[in-house]
Order: sequence, then structure tokens, then C-alpha cells
Amino acid sequence: MLLHPRSKERDFALGGYPLETLPRDDAILAAERERPRRAAPEDAAGATPLAGAAVKYRNIFAASADQEAAAARAPVPDDLHARARDVKGMAYFMDAAMVGICEMAPNAWLEGAEPLPHSHAVVLLVEDGRAPEPDNIAHGWVAPAVREVSDMRAAEIAVCVARHIRAMGFAAVADVAGHRRTDAERLAVMAGLAVRENGALVNPYLEAGYSLAVVTTEYALETDRPLAAAARDGRGLRYWWGRNGATSGRERNRRVRRPSHESYYPMEQVKRVDRPTTLILDDEVPRVPKRAAFFERALQGDLGEKSQKERSRFSFKHPTSKGLLGVIRSLVPHQDGETAPAGGKAPDDPEANSPEANSPEANSRAIKALSYHLGSDLTGICEIPRYAWFSHKEDGRPIEPYHKYAVVMLIDQGFDTMEGASGDDWISGTQSMRAYLRGAEIAGAMAEFLRDLGFPARSQTNADSDVLHIPVILWAGLGELSRIGELVLNPFVGPRFKSVVLTTDMPLKPDRPIDFGLQYFCNNCLKCARECPCDAIPFGDKVMFNGYEMWKPDAERCTRYRLTNMKGAACGRCMKTCPINKVIDADGPLLTRAASWMGVNAMFLKPLMVPIAAWADDKLGNGTRNPVKKWWFDHEIIDDIAVEPRVGTNRRDIDPSRVVDPAKQKMAYYHASMMPAPDAAGTPHPVDRKAALAAAALLETPAEAWERKQRGEPAPAHYTAAAPAGAKGGETTASPYVAPTINPVADAAKAAE
Repeated sequence: MLLHPRSKERDFALGGYPLETLPRDDAILAAERERPRRAAPEDAAGATPLAGAAVKYRNIFAASADQEAAAARAPVPDDLHARARDVKGMAYFMDAAMVGICEMAPNAWLEGAEPLPHSHAVVLLVEDGRAPEPDNIAHGWVAPAVREVSDMRAAEIAVCVARHIRAMGFAAVADVAGHRRTDAERLAVMAGLAVRENGALVNPYLEAGYSLAVVTTEYALETDRPLAAAARDGRGLRYWWGRNGATSGRERNRRVRRPSHESYYPMEQVKRVDRPTTLILDDEVPRVPKRAAFFERALQGDLGEKSQKERSRFSFKHPTSKGLLGVIRSLVPHQDGETAPAGGKAPDDPEANSPEANSPEANSRAIKALSYHLGSDLTGICEIPRYAWFSHKEDGRPIEPYHKYAVVMLIDQGFDTMEGASGDDWISGTQSMRAYLRGAEIAGAMAEFLRDLGFPARSQTNADSDVLHIPVILWAGLGELSRIGELVLNPFVGPRFKSVVLTTDMPLKPDRPIDFGLQYFCNNCLKCARECPCDAIPFGDKVMFNGYEMWKPDAERCTRYRLTNMKGAACGRCMKTCPINKVIDADGPLLTRAASWMGVNAMFLKPLMVPIAAWADDKLGNGTRNPVKKWWFDHEIIDDIAVEPRVGTNRRDIDPSRVVDPAKQKMAYYHASMMPAPDAAGTPHPVDRKAALAAAALLETPAEAWERKQRGEPAPAHYTAAAPAGAKGGETTASPYVAPTINPVADAAKAAE
């Protein structure tokens, strides 16, 4: 507890509640099997704007509930316990509150439902989020829609678990609210998630309500035993302390006591400043096209044939991430939509949501509370700077800025799963994909809701964004630019997040940037650079790049490694090994919590603390793999079949002895002037690495750039992005996030052959 999180030795597949400690009673199985079949429940979805948005997204998820399994089965072990750990781990990774498994009973199919030839049921429980305080505008938005929001999240998790099982070659169907085929309550009792009391289901740990979803499958798994009646209340003294390393009742209470418009982390303690802590020459930062992003360049063939081929599978070549990809695709068409007539109304107040009725401050508190209820981990707001908008879409169409504000949300990628991984093994792509999916769900539902109220809004996701996320994360006060380069670090989750953005014209009050001393920390810590498997993070000083002061990474080298990593899916070694990748809550290590508090509240001590912190981080082994947290099987998907990885798995740990001379590190710099034309879609624009290495000579130091600016001299010529080439023809290569085009006529003809 002093040096490591309380959960360090807890099997990840046990979840955050100590269900394993509760008494069990096998006699309950027979009683449940004797109960008559139940009629299908009515879909009691509410009619409020937020409930409607949640139901829409729930139904989008449900469309992926039942699909064909892979044509061949993965090399899974015969050990049913190991299989169950993989499936439960996936569900807990997706943030299910509790998971149980039971054999499927004939009477567990609802009346009128055709039973499937499935032997097992995976039961998922999602805890209701709390409604905001009555004096928060969001109370009227959220309170009538709590059930629909929980059902939406349960559907998301169940569908992803089912898709994961199907990607391993086993039939599996997600059963969710509004589309029920199973008696979820009966199965929850059989799977050890609840007891019956006076005709109602009671969970031993939850006072609030919850939603249930079920995955039925032919995949044989180790089952759980039903809870005994004596398990009615599991919240004894040991629960409050954190029994068996489970999340403690103290930590859960701490979260509940936080105001609903604030995150679980004390961002209110962090120093606020007028500008980001790295120099940004606002009028010199070029607007860049989507075509210039290196993953897009790989897709278009700029990095060669191998990178182009791997671009379509690099993050999706594991059953977990493969299952998430299709769901992410399904959300893209719903990111934007028509806005209802201006002056939309709240469900309980005819004037509560007109821009004239509420102050920007009140709107901001409400939007943040809504984001946290839906699942954001950290939320900030800013006005969108001109240069944060891409200049052109992938196909060359120009983008004109269309909203004033950005609601920026960070999604934690999961500390425990990252602890079990090397950072560049088979789960690393899934960590990103899971955060991207969750962010798309949250921002998508929020945008749908705001449009229904009469406020223009669009979700800007990893799959389709007109906005660059890094600048708005900085301006929204969620972090500082780090040595990792084009990555922001937050004082409480470090680099362990992915972002999603909601743009809107709803009147909001922006947050201010923050300063928690990261520039000093990163200047004196080289761990991410030392541990980078492709040497893409600089050991040297910051430079000015396209108007930003930063430690500029070698983006080409990083992209190539992440795309062509043959012993894993993508890469997140820098996030894995960063000393600020920690647990900062009531269950986190006392030493880490104390250091975090001092780092935020006593920054004058950083010259003393930083060398000690960097040294201690290595001595404690932080950044090494924790096998207790590895819940997934190492599989690689080839031609849609999960197989043993062809060349093995990365099993890296830290190397404190590695030293690199910054003067000998050769970094490539692709300035704005070296970017492909924004309308160069479908036409490869090969990178010129030799020229990019030579471009280092064009760099200014931050001091030189500031002095030039003060002299009134213009921006360097290499800050100017390439102009449109006026190219005609040539369609852009389809993004893997875009579903393949469906041709009903051709498909019907093919089926008839």
C-alpha cells in the first residue's frame, strides 16, 4: 500500500468488487431452473431528449448483437478457467461492474423466443450512474434517463464481448434491453450476481440500480455458483478497506462525494495559467490537411507497400480489437445530424435550455456533469483556435470552422490492463480502440442530445474528426505537452488516455490551461525516450515545429513501427513506462499519492523531487509487466482467423542501463512545407527521409523563435503547408474505420451463384 496500488496482486478477471468472498448455494440453481418461462418485458424507453439519444445508441449497438462467427476456431486452451478469465477480463476491461457465468437453462429463454444451441451465458451488470445535483441544469437532463443510459452502456459491453468470442470462432449473441430473448434476471441469479428478496433482485454491493445484459454462447466456460441468501449485504468492514485488493468502499464514497461537474481527480487543485506552458505562436501555426497525418499517409501509400498493407489491420489484428472495430464503424454515420429549431426545451422546464436563459457557467457545469454521467474520465472546455481545425478532409474538400467551443473529454485506457502488458504486445491496440469506442459513444450521444435541444453539435472522434485534438486538450486545461512529443500528459492519469471532442455553439465558459510543472519533469526524465522500441522520442532539447515548442518525435519512425510491429498490435510503450502513469485515488500507493499532491501543490520542490522520483520509479520496477493483470490470450488475426502469433509476442521490460547520446540521435522533421497537397487523395506522395533529416537544420530553438517574433520578422517559409495541387480523379483509399460499401444487387447476385 505504501509503494504499490492495493490491487497489485488482484487477478484482473475478478473485477472491482470482491464477489469471490461471498457465500454460495448450489441449491438455488435447481430452484431457478424450475421457474416458469417469463414473458418478454416491454421496452419502457423514456421519451426525454437524453433518453432518446441513449436508446438510439443502444439500438446501434444491438444491430451487431448476432453475426457470423469466424470460419475457424482460435487455438484456445481446454482449461475452462483460462477461457473464463479471458472473457471476464474483456468485460471488466470494457468497464462492466460485475460479471458472472452460468450454464444456459432451457427456461431462461423468454416466451416466444426461439432457443439457440448455446450452452453458456455470460451475465454483465452495469451500475447506474448518479444523477447530478438538483441545482445543476443537467439534473433535469439525466434523472429521467438513468435507466436508458445504463442500458446503452450494457449493450455496448455485451456486443463487444460477443464480437470478441465470435472473432475466436465461436457462436455468441448479445442479449440487451429492448431486444430481449433471455430472462436476464434469472441468469443473474444463476451466475452469482444477485439474490432474490421479496420478489425483487438484490445485489450485495449496490444500493443504486443497475442494468443487465447477457451473452449466450456455444463457447464452454468455467461457471460461477449462485449466491447464498446470506450474501445479501457484502459491505462489511473489510469491503470498506478494500478486501482482496478490490476497490475499497472508501474510494467509492470519495467518488460519490465529488461534485457531479468535477471528475474523480482533483483538477481544481492544479494551477491555472493564461496560456499553455509551451510556446505556441498562434498566428504562425499552419492549418494542416488530414492527408498530412502519418497514418493517413501510410493508408495512401506514402510509406511504402508494407506500411500501406498493415495500415488496414495494425490495431485490429487481435480478437478483442477486431470485435471493437465494427462497432466503431457503426457510430461514424451518426456523429453529425440536423439541429432542432433554436431554443430547444428541457424535459421539465420550457425555458431551461435556451441560450438566453442560462449563463455559460451554468451550461458548462451541466455539460461536464453530463459527460461524467456518460463515462468521461476528465472533461475540459475551450474556444477552438483557428489552427485546431484541419484545413481539408481526406479527399481534399476544404473545412471551414463551424463551431465555437470544444468540449474535450479524456478516456482512461485502463491502468491494470496496461500493467499486464509490455506496451507493444497484442493488447496494446485494443486499449486504444476501447477508449476510442467509449469516447465516440459519449460524444455521439451528447451531440445527439444537444442537437435535439436546438444547439448545433458534432462529435469529433478518432474515426472521423475535423479537429486536431492536441491543441484543444491543451487549451481546455487537461494537460501539458510532454517529452513524448505530440502527446499531452495529465497530472493524474499521465499519458494513459485517448481523447474525444464535442464541438458546439452552445454558450459555454472555457477553462484555462494548466501548469503542474511537467516541462521541468520531462526535461529531467528520459524514461519514455529510453524505452521507446524504435528510438522515435528525442533525448535532446525542445525545438519549434510548425509554430509549437515541443520535444518533436520522429513521427515517421514511430508510425512505421506501430504499423509493422509483428509481435503485437500497435504500440504504447511510452504510455506504459511513463513515471506519471499511476493510480491516484484512495487505493493508490501512499507514496505516489503524496508525490502527486506535492507535484501539484508544491511545485517549488520539483528540483528536489524529480531526480528522486525518476530514480525511484525504476527501482520500484514501474513499467515492467505484472502477469497477474494479463487476462487476454495472445492471438493474431490473419485472413479473419485468430491463430498463434506468427513471430511471437513482445515481452519487454524496462532497461534502466540504456544510455543514448542526444547528438547521435538522428531525427526526421517533416515540416508543413513537406506535407502532401491536401487534395492528393489516391495518389502516393512518398516521404523523403533524407530531406527530412536535413530539415533539422531549419529548426529554431524556442528562444530564437520568440526573439524573431519580437523583431517583427515573418514565420519561416517551412511553416507554410503545401497548397492544393488541383488534382482531378483518384479516389482516396478507404479508411479501415469506414465500413465496406454494400451493393445489394451485387450481393444478391453473388448469393444466387
